[in-house]
Amino acid sequence: MKGRNGEKYHRIIAAATKVFAKKGFFHAKVSDIAAEADVADGTIYLYFENKDDILISLFEEQMKAVLENMVYQISKETGASAKIEKFALTHLRLIELNKNMAEIIQVELRQSSKFMKEYKNEKFMQYLNLISDIIREGQDQGVFKKDIIPDIAKRAFFGALDEMSRFWVLSSHKKYDIETAAKQISDYFLRGLTKGPH
Repeated sequence: MKGRNGEKYHRIIAAATKVFAKKGFFHAKVSDIAAEADVADGTIYLYFENKDDILISLFEEQMKAVLENMVYQISKETGASAKIEKFALTHLRLIELNKNMAEIIQVELRQSSKFMKEYKNEKFMQYLNLISDIIREGQDQGVFKKDIIPDIAKRAFFGALDEMSRFWVLSSHKKYDIETAAKQISDYFLRGLTKGPH
């Protein structure tokens, strides 16, 4: 398999993003991706084993960029509460920045049995761990309750953001903006995490 950093590789990834978002993972064919990328069908197999492999590679490329951006965004904040708010806003803004990719991550990715059953999602775990790190930081600062279990809280917080993201991707009628949704979700969680009266 050729190195996964050449111009054709990235062209295929970009083409797959469009094709999966337009046709759906299940209905998309490798030949559709090849046509969109303007390469021969056989060229695809120099870089990828099959359609699932393309989807997983696409996700890995995206998660790498998302993770780097999130680390940068939360590093600009000092307090744990501000970092939770920034995480929520940055996560939900991804939908506005790349609608095709958001649709693939929210809908199409879950249709790949290889992704759901076999793929070891290390970058995603690093992303989730950013949340638990913030919670531990807040506990160390005496801001968040000591009895909160960071590994449970990180999944609950991400789950709320993930469901909001899926709603945003699938809904054609939105009654509020991304900033409002992010603020509401982070506020709910900060009330549960923070010490003192609510």
